[in-house]
Amino acid sequence: MTGIKSYLAIFFVFSVTACTTTQRVDLLDPQLSRFDNVYSFGQARFIGGELHLISPNNWFLTTKQRYSNFILTADIKMPNVDEYSNSGIIFRGQIEQDKDGKRVVGYQAEIDPSPRRWSGGLFDQGRRKWLYPEHPQRSHKDDDFIKSHLPAWSELQAGAYKPDEWNSLRVVCDGSSIKIFLNGILTTHVEDIKDDEGVIGLQHHGSKSYKESGLRDNVVRFKNIFIQELK
Repeated sequence: MTGIKSYLAIFFVFSVTACTTTQRVDLLDPQLSRFDNVYSFGQARFIGGELHLISPNNWFLTTKQRYSNFILTADIKMPNVDEYSNSGIIFRGQIEQDKDGKRVVGYQAEIDPSPRRWSGGLFDQGRRKWLYPEHPQRSHKDDDFIKSHLPAWSELQAGAYKPDEWNSLRVVCDGSSIKIFLNGILTTHVEDIKDDEGVIGLQHHGSKSYKESGLRDNVVRFKNIFIQELK
């Protein structure tokens, strides 16, 4: 095994063995007691051990607790719909107030089932946009972005996402180091110092059909959401 495959395998092993963690905490319960909706819209339901999200607009269901250094894992299944569908998880997120109400900004591990295939990439929601991979028009890195440890986005990373299946996302934050794994493949490893703690936010990007007619086919599903804080 050579090149990027070898690099990804080495960093997967390192991330599992190098961190001392506290007890793993299940973020889901039937009452969704660990979460708040800071927006004026969006709906979350606990159904059969899963979290089901639907919203008319881009929306994040956020944790009440803020986290700094941690290992976060979650399984995500996207709907098979004709309209645009996108999701992800904000981490170290900041809740801001603007003229339209509250919103969440911050690092986001992307689930992007579009033909672009950037699932597992890192987006800075509401601020600098794409941090990795780099977008020709929508990447606005500043001095808080130190570097990426990975080369250009590869076919291995692009192929990590599995359409119409449950996809396992793993986010490891330790100081300035941010790693994202999708289905066991290291898709992102950057150094960035914009935020060192904040909320976790689970995304529904918004459904036009739900907004206009109440159709609920564009539901994003999450399960097995666990967090281990790093000592």
